[in-house]
Amino acid sequence: MGLVEPLFRDAIIYSSLLVMLSTGLTFTYLTTRVPNFSHGSFATLGIYTTLTLGMLFRLNPYLSAPVAFIISGLVALTMYLAVLNPLASRGAGYLQLMIATIAFEFLIFSFINIYADYLTANFGAIVEQARTIFLRKLDLRVDFGPLAQVLGMRAAGLDEPAIFIIAPATTLASVVLLHILLTKTKFGTGMRAAIENPPLAETVGINVRRAYAVSWFISGGLAGVSGSFWPLAFLGGTETGSFLLVSIFAASIVGGLNNLYGAMLGGTVIGPAEILGTAELSSVFGSWIIPYRPAIPLAAMAVTLLFAPQGLTGMRWIHIVRLRGYGSSS
Repeated sequence: MGLVEPLFRDAIIYSSLLVMLSTGLTFTYLTTRVPNFSHGSFATLGIYTTLTLGMLFRLNPYLSAPVAFIISGLVALTMYLAVLNPLASRGAGYLQLMIATIAFEFLIFSFINIYADYLTANFGAIVEQARTIFLRKLDLRVDFGPLAQVLGMRAAGLDEPAIFIIAPATTLASVVLLHILLTKTKFGTGMRAAIENPPLAETVGINVRRAYAVSWFISGGLAGVSGSFWPLAFLGGTETGSFLLVSIFAASIVGGLNNLYGAMLGGTVIGPAEILGTAELSSVFGSWIIPYRPAIPLAAMAVTLLFAPQGLTGMRWIHIVRLRGYGSSS
């Protein structure tokens, strides 16, 4: 018996992971002004990091998170230094850089598929099927019995998977640490200046390239951590990153692609809407509608682009409230 209904638990976990992913996507967009279509693959690298450490080396699956942060962060950094920055220096435009991110996505996707086949061929008895990954059995359980007794609830068997606690806590910690980095440190101030006005930042001695490189490393790292948690709660595989890309973009756009905090807001909106919305639609129309789950973030993205292109954080809420107040008074 769990403390929370499984559907709401999944919605909380999913939205937490989506916040980390959308924050990373927005972070990279602010540096290059190009949507990174390979961002989902950074999360897939995290999935296979957990599979490798958890199944092959029998380590605590949560030890995969820092390893995934480093691996995915280095891959993202390599992409920026070896692909995007050289192309931009040669005068490549928006379209060329966007195509480059798609090409890099194919490169990572191919590597992951090769690695999955390698695991299946050589460690099939351990990993079972490396293209269909579900590692909930590796997760720990958190006993809420003492809390239930304090609240006067029945305590027997009242527990939850650890990912239900660790995923939101990690997301909250990453948001707080990122806020501190950007607002309370000299390096963060320089990074914000490099993002907002690169030419001016260079004139005052800020190393714009280094600031961008750090932002790409952090972005890839956050995606890797999110991916490392994914198989502990949801089914994953080689195509998970591509599947998540629609939701990641939707969260960033709904919140505001030009605002880092908007990405955090967008993740908390799209995540529950996608999980709970799909469940509600399936109860009304039947289970056949479940595969069409990406239609929810797609619809949210379309509506946002049509009526609020700057996202939720770009809207003039005070002006809207005043208009509503004027309309109601009249």
